Amino acid sequence: MTDAGVKDPAPATDLVVQGAALAASGRQAVIEHLERVTGIAAVPAPCSGGVRFPRVVRELLEPRLAAAGPAAGAAAYDIAFVPAAARFDQFALMAFDMDSTLITIECIDELAALAGIKEVAAVTASAMRGEIPFAESLRRRVALLAGLPESALERVYRERLRLSPGAETLLEVARAAGVATLLVSGGFTWFTQRLRRRLGIDRDCANTLEIADGVLTGRLQGALVDGDAKAAALRAFAHELGARREQVMVIGDGANDLPMMREGGVAVAFHAKPVVRAQADFTLDHSGLEGVINLFPPR
Repeated sequence: MTDAGVKDPAPATDLVVQGAALAASGRQAVIEHLERVTGIAAVPAPCSGGVRFPRVVRELLEPRLAAAGPAAGAAAYDIAFVPAAARFDQFALMAFDMDSTLITIECIDELAALAGIKEVAAVTASAMRGEIPFAESLRRRVALLAGLPESALERVYRERLRLSPGAETLLEVARAAGVATLLVSGGFTWFTQRLRRRLGIDRDCANTLEIADGVLTGRLQGALVDGDAKAAALRAFAHELGARREQVMVIGDGANDLPMMREGGVAVAFHAKPVVRAQADFTLDHSGLEGVINLFPPR
């Protein structure tokens, strides 16, 4: 409170709009459309494909944007209302899911595809939507991989695994800002450990596949990393760093990411399932991971 009976003013809010429509050749038409709707001049965001409208009144602008829709002929874009003062270096820890978040594939689905096992992808999708318990689904899927040669892991990593657009840029910004990084996955250490070394990620946590005589046994070694275990790994690393809840950002896409997303001060749903989008603070459906930098620019 400033004076008796007078409330402190609400923190200033910026509107961030980003996505394919703002990275394409027709971006100027989209920006002009948004400027007409908002009545505010756009300023560039740090990464291409995004613009920022400073000091907006969300309660007035949100229904106006919904009614106006995207510019004619333009692809959809992501809209977020962000505290104007929010900056990337306010965070101490950024945690990623791996499959379909840091990378574009689900590794277990690709392993199953090499083995000609079609039902694994359907079980994965159901688990990510939250329709079946993750632990149960993972054991079922891993069991189906019994007999697959270890060389299949290398093939998936070399031939099929691709980083999500913007992943390297986001990690570079994190390093420059002194933000620690955690890759925590319901997938497999065989992949997370290689990505950690390749990308300079500080810590990883995932499931360990049992391999005997160069062949997958269809079992896991050690404790199973499900949603609760992902949350516990995040809490442990945050405690080690001395990071407060509001200093933690979590990025994920599936239902098993929700427990750890609730542990952070900011949860970002990246190309996520509806159950995750509904509970996240910010949603990136039409942007790459560089969209996080447009939400929280470096100083």
